[in-house]
Amino acid sequence: METARPTSPKTQSLADVATLAGGCFWCTEAIFQRLKGVLTVTPGYSGGNPPDGGQNPTYEQVCSGNTGHAEAIQIKFDPKVISFEKLLEVFFKLHDPTTLNRQGNDIGTQYRSSIFYHSEEQKKSAEKLKSKMQKLYRDKIITEIVPYKNFFEAENYHKNYYENYKSQPYCQLVIDPKITKLYKLFPEKIKN
Repeated sequence: METARPTSPKTQSLADVATLAGGCFWCTEAIFQRLKGVLTVTPGYSGGNPPDGGQNPTYEQVCSGNTGHAEAIQIKFDPKVISFEKLLEVFFKLHDPTTLNRQGNDIGTQYRSSIFYHSEEQKKSAEKLKSKMQKLYRDKIITEIVPYKNFFEAENYHKNYYENYKSQPYCQLVIDPKITKLYKLFPEKIKN
């Protein structure tokens, strides 16, 4: 099995990178790939500790719940086309940020709702938008806003999962409705 590779925040401009976890990364990747201004979306693992003294976590290790990682995506975006705040608005509206360690039938700490901020500016924006979004939900938003410390790319078979397996039941039953909701809520932000 191919192991994940760490991505260093120093290799990318911090102003144009967002790292988010909102349930299964097959869903979040498919959603954010469709937005104008989004250059790349990479599924992976963030927010935990590498197992076995520094090795990159595997999907199986993350699913065990022992590494502390969340299934996450790292988004490279053009802030002149789409702002960090707009990415967060899409994030909050297209998953349930009020459920602890769960999105639908996906249960476990790896499915938690998290914003891994790369700068103090991102932290402030995330806190402000979380407060604003709370008005849309009856239950308390439990999305954690924590400093970015690492990101490990997922194995290749997870990348572009929706695009490669649209006819799979998970894609049709879970991802398709989220994409429909994205098109309904943010039609002006969809790539042509």
